[in-house]
Formats: sequence, structure tokens, C-alpha cells
Amino acid sequence: MNALPQPAGRQSLAGARLCKHADYERAYAAGRRRQSASMSWFLAPQAPRTGGPRIGITAGKALGKAHDRNRIKRRMREALRRHVDLFPQGFDLIFHPRRGLLTIDFRKLETEIVRILEQANSEAARMAARETAGRNV
Repeated sequence: MNALPQPAGRQSLAGARLCKHADYERAYAAGRRRQSASMSWFLAPQAPRTGGPRIGITAGKALGKAHDRNRIKRRMREALRRHVDLFPQGFDLIFHPRRGLLTIDFRKLETEIVRILEQANSEAARMAARETAGRNV
């Protein structure tokens, strides 16, 4: 099994979170949706003059009662907090978890998050290259 990159100390997601509804709506409109085994995710270029990379987590009522949704979000935030250095620069990333995250082992969740972040980075690089190629035409 592949070893996960080791986190460097405890980092915070405080400045790297999507907070406003308008930011989510813009990311949905401009972003691309991808699927994984236990969640779907959106990757969108950030608006100009936005800080570093931002992450959003949505957990709708279809996932269960409030305590279940909160537990899913807590687990995802902790997995993301351990890998802040992998966030795609200049992009917003939104996660839509599925109900299976309640029972999945935390190591498996963390592995999936790392895999998604790596995919998001490669997708972000492709999107950035496409954008710069479009400007040079």
C-alpha cells in the first residue's frame, strides 16, 4: 500500500475555507465536477484577488441527521488539515461527501482525500496551461 505524505505539524484551515454562499455558487458555475468512491468534488479557478487555495465541504440532509453530517464534516476537515500543503494553488475545491464516510476507516478517508488533492493539482495545472495557451493566441 502507498504511504501517505506525512503532515508537518498541526496546520489550520481557518484561512483556507469557503464561507460565503456566493463563493460556492461561483465555484459550481465555473468549476468541473469529478467523482470518487466516497464523494464528488468540484474544482474551480478562483476569482481575481482571492487569497490562497480554499476548500469547502457540503453535507446535505440526505446524509442523515445533524450529528451524522457534523461527524462527516469533522472527519473530512481533520483529513484535509493534515494535508494543507497539497491544496491546488489559485483554485477553489468543494467536497460533497456520501453517506459511506460515516463508517469508512479514517486511514482510508485520508488516502482518498490525498488522492483527490493530487488529482485536483494535476487538473488545476491542465486548466492553467489551457488558460495561458488561450491568452497567447
